[in-house]
Amino acid sequence: MISNLEFLQHLTNVIKDRHEQANSSQEKLDSYVARLFRKGINKVAQKVGEEAVEVIIEAKDRDDELFKNEAADLLFHLMILLEAKGMSLEEIIEVLEQRHR
Repeated sequence: MISNLEFLQHLTNVIKDRHEQANSSQEKLDSYVARLFRKGINKVAQKVGEEAVEVIIEAKDRDDELFKNEAADLLFHLMILLEAKGMSLEEIIEVLEQRHR
């Protein structure tokens, strides 16, 4: 069974692969992530903002399943934005670790 951290690394690798395929001159992959990368950083950032608003809305309600789904969408789109910016989740974790000291 794959651990939570291993899954995040796997998802990071999938996102990176989709980014490379979106930029490839070869046949375009028609995945959601590849299409989002082809639309550019502004669209990726916009999606993060939309997902953040949806998390806030669901946080105020009592449906924990909807909240978890929206939180997952936000994390997923943030990971896409990090890739688009050439950054990694590990770099963000390092910032959190430094703040914790």
